[in-house]
Amino acid sequence: MMGTNSAMSNPNASQQVILVQGVSKVYNQNTDEQVIALQDINLEVCEGEFVSLIGPSGCGKSTLLRLIADLIQPTEGALRINGKDPYRARVDQDYGMVFQSATLLDWRTVQKNVELPLEIMRYSTSERRTRARDALRLVELDKFTNHYPWQLSGGMQQRVSIARALAFEPSLLLMDEPFGALDEFTRERMNMELLRIWRETNITVVFVTHSIPEAIFLSSRVVVMSARPGRITSIVDIDLPYPRIFETRESPRYFEKVNIVRELLRDAHEVG
Repeated sequence: MMGTNSAMSNPNASQQVILVQGVSKVYNQNTDEQVIALQDINLEVCEGEFVSLIGPSGCGKSTLLRLIADLIQPTEGALRINGKDPYRARVDQDYGMVFQSATLLDWRTVQKNVELPLEIMRYSTSERRTRARDALRLVELDKFTNHYPWQLSGGMQQRVSIARALAFEPSLLLMDEPFGALDEFTRERMNMELLRIWRETNITVVFVTHSIPEAIFLSSRVVVMSARPGRITSIVDIDLPYPRIFETRESPRYFEKVNIVRELLRDAHEVG
């Protein structure tokens, strides 16, 4: 059920998508302001998994996600995405990324917001339209193509953001607290929507969250991280059956997993 800072694969998954080996990240190295954000991270994520990263604030969850996305570079260690270095994976558009804020452009319609990365990648006009409409249909917003972001609710804006990340059909979706700013009811609905999209696309997901219930409900595995310097202290398999529904949150097994992760997080606060 649990492992200590080790690469663990899902026996039901096949191809390796992410491999993190001995990765550390130090900010302001060799200065008085040096901060060790991550230390000796080892992790394997396989095709089709939904893996959540959870830990105390400032433990390096988002830093790890940004290392995978090639937005920052490791101080030590190596990462491979689909067998490539992160830079090559980024150039090849192997992943899409969704942040806590939807980061939509107010002056562009929903359709044009989703088309934006396709424009940058120089897809043809017709292919941009087709891919954007398909992605919006996937998140059930195909009737809002001509609306503007300011005309949508927060949850709908995040669905547009997810559609934008999926429009070029990446094999990996990186999500950095995408529902953290939403109210509880909307967040639960978005959890259901995300699981539906995940199952329909079979995309691999790495998801950062502070919410234990959210992590348990969504994930096939939960990675628990310690207080800074961030280390992986445990990995918990979430063996709740799919598809998961609202009633899943009322099951004894669900509460058991929530309590397991809560105890591990309590211990993780004391590590560092």
